[in-house]
Amino acid sequence: MMRLALLLTLLAALNAALFLTSLLTGPAGLSPAPALAALIRGEGTAETLVMREIRLPRALLAAMIGASLGLAGAAMQGYLRNPLAEPGLLGVSGSAALGAVIALQTGLAAAFTLALPLAALIGAVVAVALILALAGRHGGSITLILAGIAVSAMAGALTALVLNLSPNPFAAAEIVFWMMGSLADRSMTHVWLALPLMALGWALLASLARGLDALTLGEDVAASLGHALPRLRLTLVAGTACVVGAGTAVAGAIGFIGLVVPHILRPLVGARPSHLLAASALGGAALLLAADIAVRLILPERDLKLGVLTALVGAPLFLHLIYRTRREGLT
Repeated sequence: MMRLALLLTLLAALNAALFLTSLLTGPAGLSPAPALAALIRGEGTAETLVMREIRLPRALLAAMIGASLGLAGAAMQGYLRNPLAEPGLLGVSGSAALGAVIALQTGLAAAFTLALPLAALIGAVVAVALILALAGRHGGSITLILAGIAVSAMAGALTALVLNLSPNPFAAAEIVFWMMGSLADRSMTHVWLALPLMALGWALLASLARGLDALTLGEDVAASLGHALPRLRLTLVAGTACVVGAGTAVAGAIGFIGLVVPHILRPLVGARPSHLLAASALGGAALLLAADIAVRLILPERDLKLGVLTALVGAPLFLHLIYRTRREGLT
């Protein structure tokens, strides 16, 4: 427990440092002391506008979405007992993206400010309903995976169809850029839209801790210890849908956080999935905060997308982790 407490303390300190760095990073060229003063005490100045309406929402969303993806990834891997599982496996992010794409293509996003995130949330809700219907009440882990793959494939195919039939090249370009994932130009409205759903998802996923520990002994043992597997599955799907759907709704598709972060932190917390939940939430927040800082420093004039950077960093890192795991298994 001391080792876990130390790890969580270090991750929390890292998050605090990265959050402060995110607040102080940007093209406005504000000095640290005046910038923080404008955030806390400023009223009606340009510095206050930059800090409260641009930088603060961006930093908050990076921490919230990163924590959500890390927590959901750890929960998925614990439930499926597969280190290659990740939140996108359920198809929620793809369906949320489809909802947003429809809002962009139909012009609703231009007519109504919150149409895009609300359409994405509706897409996530539809995905959950389809997954639960396909998996059935007593379906096992394999059934859940297959249902998620089917929903994800259908959402991807429909998204491609919308792009293929789009008569407006500008709308198609906007869709493509949105699907790359970004936190630029987000406001506190997006924070307040995502926060309630994410908070509900965090609570649902955190409640899985004891059940995930029991599942390490097998489904039969977990059931004999009083953990109802259908309820665990429903809680997992609902919690993942809340956090991933809300994150995709306000930031677009951001991958690899929920896949890589639990994999990196697992050796540091031991074999208990419950310990990995909090660590992955803090680790995911730190990784996405760092990535969002990096996109503002690397090619700032070209608007490097956040989802592109996480994929460029996450994919090689994950390949290295797979190779290292395979070597350890052979020795």
